[in-house]
Amino acid sequence: MGIFDRLRRDHSTSTKDPDGIEKMSIMKIAGEHSLTFYCGELPVNKEIVLAGHEPNGYFWDGVATFLRPDLAERLELDSEGGMFSASGSRRDLVSLRKSLTRMLKDPASIRALIKRAEEQGFEFED
Repeated sequence: MGIFDRLRRDHSTSTKDPDGIEKMSIMKIAGEHSLTFYCGELPVNKEIVLAGHEPNGYFWDGVATFLRPDLAERLELDSEGGMFSASGSRRDLVSLRKSLTRMLKDPASIRALIKRAEEQGFEFED
């Protein structure tokens, strides 16, 4: 069985926008859970750029770390330029997805998070 067959078989849950575009998925592949989303066309990208950052997977690693340090220390954050990826327990990933959902869609929320992070001296690795 190939990786794509396992992906289809093991795909466990996802979050979709009203327009049906898949934004975040929690998948189980080869016994491991991962939370992923593509960074290319998120509604908050303009705010991220205006704040002087690149809206890439590395930036979102920083968001996850700043927003939920309790979860970030238990997860493996392994993002790339065009995609956010975290691996760990399904329970932790569901919790992280709930925390990140608003950040992905609401420009005011991501703007406020970036401002709080900067005020506290947090540096995004984008």
